[in-house]
Amino acid sequence: MSEDQLEQLIIQVINGAVSTIPSYLDEIKENKEILKVEDPKEFVYGIVMGMALGMGGAILSAQTETPTEKDQMKIRDIVYKHIPEIRERIFN
Repeated sequence: MSEDQLEQLIIQVINGAVSTIPSYLDEIKENKEILKVEDPKEFVYGIVMGMALGMGGAILSAQTETPTEKDQMKIRDIVYKHIPEIRERIFN
């Protein structure tokens, strides 16, 4: 899989995760006593980042073998490149 293809898949994951932000925020609001979240948007930011990083590894695992450290760094670099956009979509 080329790096461009991987990036496109990761962008799809990010877009999917970001589209669920309203439901995550509602869920946090409804369950704030159980979750004890101080900043719901930061919590959702963590969820989105975890999904993007985790799914990037899962995508590579499905294509070949367990991602190498180099593969994981490539995924991290792709996701981190999109952090400003992710933060803007959550916090604005």
